[in-house]
This record gives sequence, C-alpha cells and structure tokens, in this order.
Amino acid sequence: MASLFSFVLALAVAFATTPAVKMLAIRIKAVDIPKDNRRMHKEPVPRAGGLAIFAGFLVGVLCFGALGPQMKAILLGALLLVALGMVDDVVSLKPSVKFAGQIAAALIPVLSGVVVERFTNPFSPSGYLHLGVLSIPVTVIWIVGITNAVNFIDGLDGLACGVSAIATITMFVIAVMYSEAQIALMMAALAGACIGFLPYNMNPAKIFMGDTGSMFLGYILAVTSIQGLFKFYAVISFAVPFIILGLPIFDTAFAIVRRVIHGQSPLQADRGHVHHRLIDLGFDQKQSVAILYTFSAVMGLTAVLLARTREAKLIILAVAVLVCFFLAMTLMTVEKNHRREEQAVIDQLCEKAEQEKAAEQEKEAAQHKTEQPPEEKKEQ
Repeated sequence: MASLFSFVLALAVAFATTPAVKMLAIRIKAVDIPKDNRRMHKEPVPRAGGLAIFAGFLVGVLCFGALGPQMKAILLGALLLVALGMVDDVVSLKPSVKFAGQIAAALIPVLSGVVVERFTNPFSPSGYLHLGVLSIPVTVIWIVGITNAVNFIDGLDGLACGVSAIATITMFVIAVMYSEAQIALMMAALAGACIGFLPYNMNPAKIFMGDTGSMFLGYILAVTSIQGLFKFYAVISFAVPFIILGLPIFDTAFAIVRRVIHGQSPLQADRGHVHHRLIDLGFDQKQSVAILYTFSAVMGLTAVLLARTREAKLIILAVAVLVCFFLAMTLMTVEKNHRREEQAVIDQLCEKAEQEKAAEQEKEAAQHKTEQPPEEKKEQ
C-alpha cells in the first residue's frame, strides 16, 4: 500500500511542478537550441525538466520510505548528479567534468555499502564469483555506465523517460515477487515521477528532461539494481538487470565500439544511436519511440519471466534478440545509406547528361543560324 501511495504522490508532484520547472529553465537559459543534425527538434526547447522528476521521486520516498544510512547516501548522490545536470543544461560542461562528477556521485552510495559483491559463475561449486576488493571499482563502473547509457538514449521526445519508466515498472514487479519492500517503494516513486513528467515530454515535447533527468534516472536505476537485483540468491541474478536495461546498455556498447573504430572518443556525441537509425529508415519520432517502447517492454517481460522461472535459456534468448535487433538496425541503415548514395550519384549523372544535352542543342542552334543562306536572310 505504501508503494501505491508513493507512486500517486510522485506522479502528482512531477506533473504539478513541471510547468514551474519549465519557466525556471527559460529564466536561467537552460534551453536546447537545435544546432546540429543529431537534434530532432527545429525550435528551441527548455530543458532541465529532470528537476521535476527528481522532486516527485524525492517526495514519494521521503514520505513513505525508510531513511537508513544507505538510502541517505543514495539520495545524496542523486542530489549531486541533479546539481551537475542542472549546471550542464545551462552551460554545457566538458565530458571529462561530467565524468568526474558521475564518479564522485557513484562513490557516495558505494562507500555506504551499496556494492556488487559477486557475479554468477557457473564453473564454481557455489555458483558465484566473489569480487572482494574489486567490488568497489566494479560497482562504480556499473553506476557510471548505466548513468551514461540512459543519457545516450535521450535523443527523441519521451524516449529516455518512457524506457526508464518501463525498466522501473519491471524492477518494481520483481521486487514485489521477492518481497523487497524498500526497492518496490523506490521503483513505485520513480515510475510515478516518470509518468507524471511524460505528458510534457512526449512529441512534440514542451520540455526536455536534459542531463538533469537522464543522469538522475540512470543513477537510480543502477543503484536500485545493485540493492535488489544483484542481491538475489539465484544463478540468474547477474543477468536480470542487464536484460531490463538491455536497450540502453547495448546502444551504449555499440556506440563505444563504433566511435573507437572511427578513431573518436567514446564520449564524443554522434548520430549513430538506435533511435537515429530508426529515423534514417523513414520512421517518424512517434513511431520510433513506440518501437523502442515495445522492445523495452519485451525485455522487461523476459526479465520478469527469468526472475520467476530461473530458466537460463531465457538469458540466451534475450541476448540473441538484443544482438539481432541492433545488428538489423545497423545493416538496414547501412543499406539505406548505400542506396541513398547510389541514387545521389545517378541524379548527378542524369543532371550532367541533361546539361550536356542542353549545351549541345544550343551549339547546334547557333551553328544552324550561322549557316543560314544569304537569300533567306534577305527575305527575312
């Protein structure tokens, strides 16, 4: 019941505060101006809307959750990331500065005991690989990685917020299945905050969540998965969070590989994310978001079934679907770009042929005029 109240309160707070956050964003000039082909919008749009999501989540958790040392550390880390995101939404910080801030935020809950203590190891008699001294760096990498993964998919109206809401609802269901009351309450509050913000963020968006929201959402999803999903005493515990967050994880992995291959920094923004590929294939924003929502929902359902049945075959199936999806997006985009280049070459050749034909006709007309007999000229 507490989770339900937390959900409703967070939704109401996020929905009610978003207009005020929008006015604040305009006043402090936290506005996204379209200046490159990565951006899908044509007009300036206020950002930093994640502040409303954070407000809804915070109120929902503070009113109904238990504030132990770890929860306080999690909220403090979230506050640091929200502040960092607000600054970035106004002045656009360097990637290295944001990265350092993300590490600092991750260390706050980690040093309070929120760590990944072990991974699944089918070759061990116990079934697990205990990390020992590696638990802290591995946990920091996980938190920072998911924080950036959600940030990377924030490229279409409503995409990151909706995908995060689907992941949050999935984690809530699994937490209820395993009687993790605190995790369930946190996920209920986060889901409510996301859903309360979505009406303002769906296409055409009235406000963007900005780095304020995307980094906060990624951080909370990462930390919560450590507190809940990695703690399950089951061989499948390691796979569940990866399946739930499959879309942002695989999109980020493909982006890093793509950028390294092209000699770019892994943090260098580009126009090769899965949502950009869908747009390039001819889908509009709403269709692209709907496709990715459906994909995320399928991954979420797979994670729930995996957590319930503990069938390892589902892990293979989920990974295969993820890999096939991203490979299909890549191949279809490459093929369409190739056809587009071929058509451009054909158009250029046709245009050149028409110009040559017109020039030849003009030349023939001029020659015919000069060769006209004198008698005809007199008659004229």
